[in-house]
Amino acid sequence: MPRADFYLIDKPRFREQPLLLVCELAKRGYAANLSILVLARDAAQAEAIDDLMWSFDPDEYLPHQIAGMDEGDDDTPILIATPDMDIPARPMLLNLRDAAPTGTFERVLEVVPADPSARGPLRERWKHYQSMGFEVNKHDM
Repeated sequence: MPRADFYLIDKPRFREQPLLLVCELAKRGYAANLSILVLARDAAQAEAIDDLMWSFDPDEYLPHQIAGMDEGDDDTPILIATPDMDIPARPMLLNLRDAAPTGTFERVLEVVPADPSARGPLRERWKHYQSMGFEVNKHDM
């Protein structure tokens, strides 16, 4: 059964820098040997995630790249894509966009902003995933 997991930003370090949570979730997926596609909101966010993945964990390197920047997209465990790229879905998607992802995937992770007023689109996606038969879970981070 496909799963949708919503991660609620709660801890101060994630409130201050929400993209740290994205890196943490990607690290967990990579540790589980999952092929991950990070759906960035725009090019600036993709670059910010790319930069942060180099530095956020001094003890571990997460193999990643922005899609289309270099050869070897298919071989890179963590691929970061902007909305203008047509990248096939991977088993695990980390969605940072306002719309639910399309394609075939086993698991989608959604990062829920700390600000309650910004959560409207996520409530809609929660209902969308439920209607598609996904197992839906919420986690406080």
